[in-house]
Amino acid sequence: MDQALVELQRWYHDQCDDDWEHQHGIVIDSLDNPGWWIKIDLTETLLEFKSFERVETDRTAIDWCHCWVEGKKFQAAGGPHNLCEMIQAFLDWKDR
Repeated sequence: MDQALVELQRWYHDQCDDDWEHQHGIVIDSLDNPGWWIKIDLTETLLEFKSFERVETDRTAIDWCHCWVEGKKFQAAGGPHNLCEMIQAFLDWKDR
């Protein structure tokens, strides 16, 4: 998890140009089922128009991860122990 978080921080910092960060960014929120939801704004980044094929991994009721791009946002939702998997899915796609 540490490396994935470091890479996500680096990507965020690389987008910051004294303008982007005032209108765009990253949101990590909790879900009530329980789980996590990530929204990463791709507007005005190199990823803004990059295609992404939706991923849905359902292992159990608490071990799942869905990732998609919608409205210029990378979004991921997953179980309570899948936050790292969700961040890594973004990073893997970014680096492809």
